[in-house]
Amino acid sequence: KTLEDLYGQDFSHLYNKPIDDYLTQTLDGLSGDRRIIQHAINRTVSRVHQSMEAFIHNMNTIHSRGGNQVVFSSINYGTDTSAEGRCIIRELLKSTYRGVGNGETAIFPIQIWKKKRGVSYLPEDRNYDLYQLACKVTARRFFPNFLNLDATFNQSEDWKADDPQRYIHEVATMGCRTRVFENRFGPKTSIGRGNLSFSTINIVRLAIECMQVENKEERIALFFAKLDHMLELTARQLHERMEFQKTAYAKQFPLLMSSLWLGSEKLKPNDSIASVINQGTLGIGFIGLAECLVALTGKHHGEDEDSQALGIRIVTYIRDRANQFSEQYQHNYSVLATPAEGLSGKFTGKDRKKFGSLPGITDRDYYTNSNHVPVYYKCSARHKAEVEAPYHDLTRGGHIFYVEMDGDATHNPEAIMRVVDMMDKYNIGYGSVNHNRNRCLDCGYENSTPNLEACPKCGSKHLDKLQRITGYLVGTTDRWNNAKLSELNDRVTHN
Repeated sequence: KTLEDLYGQDFSHLYNKPIDDYLTQTLDGLSGDRRIIQHAINRTVSRVHQSMEAFIHNMNTIHSRGGNQVVFSSINYGTDTSAEGRCIIRELLKSTYRGVGNGETAIFPIQIWKKKRGVSYLPEDRNYDLYQLACKVTARRFFPNFLNLDATFNQSEDWKADDPQRYIHEVATMGCRTRVFENRFGPKTSIGRGNLSFSTINIVRLAIECMQVENKEERIALFFAKLDHMLELTARQLHERMEFQKTAYAKQFPLLMSSLWLGSEKLKPNDSIASVINQGTLGIGFIGLAECLVALTGKHHGEDEDSQALGIRIVTYIRDRANQFSEQYQHNYSVLATPAEGLSGKFTGKDRKKFGSLPGITDRDYYTNSNHVPVYYKCSARHKAEVEAPYHDLTRGGHIFYVEMDGDATHNPEAIMRVVDMMDKYNIGYGSVNHNRNRCLDCGYENSTPNLEACPKCGSKHLDKLQRITGYLVGTTDRWNNAKLSELNDRVTHN
């Protein structure tokens, strides 16, 4: 219609012309309707690209509250195979690759590629070209991360390949901290739901308190008794908090309860939000499985098969109790593999003060995230995947698997694909790739040299050293707390 004004002609016969894909190309050599259609496609792609640039810019500048806290945002994409959907995905990825401002890497939104066989993963899939582009973008900009829709626990029996609204039955995640899918009180979906509250248990301290018991079986039995007591306390605390949240009225949350939460559109202003938010989840998290196992057995799960078996037993117990709490309190309890940016150092400091420096347990400034193999333990990416994979099915409240990559990832997008292949092979739900990325804030030069102190191009020491803290990015590492900086310095690559 815009071109009608430009050309002064009637193009109404082209309004609903089928378009297989929105790919730009030169108009040279084209004539008649082909030229008009391509001209319209070129202009449309340009506007979509500008819109994606604006979207990313807004997500990095909109502050949610005092203290200049940028809104935590995430987007899940990759399975829309329509021409329009592919156009939006492609231009979003291109905008992300170019960066914001003077080429800076965008911190938000967390971008998550939905990997699905038959749709967005294999060479014969409609969106395979976009998957290749996603891996290229990740190699430079850390995002997108990868969500494995083919994992057994990420599937829905209602998902149909030919259903244009199949996205309703696809799991989505906010990243490493919130996965919402299963639902006792409504449809199994990620749309219109969220995690309401979560509390994390320091399982390391529980294990330390059992170390004086010499008999191994008795020591482990005492640990489970302590764990059970703490789980009871955590579930009750979450329940009581939830009961208070339920007393709110719809009119107190005009935006959330107008259309964002599932079923909220049926509420009247003076209705309780109880029935709506009860479709959300309550997360029971844990931290430091590795250090917990060292305290109980002398070795962590990455280095010992018996410790791995005990680790799976521990997290399975947490999962089973969460299911029992769901029945007892009539809520959606889930188990969260807590990423713990601040908590890792907080718990460790308190435990070291009380119990002293214990080798392999409290002798570092941090506890290992959830069920991860310790960052300092040198092993292959495959071994790390084999060890951590079973925990993803057990931690459906949120989890992440990552591989620490050596060298400049921008020249090796195939390495990103190999990580996604491992996720597919080992039934891993969500993952990402870590790598170094330095950027000179004066001249814009980028490289991946570790511990870079000055720009090789202009000599400036005004550098932005970007790294992934867990599932998301936290600006330059200068803003990280001491515990996470200590963890960062201990990270080893997985070959």
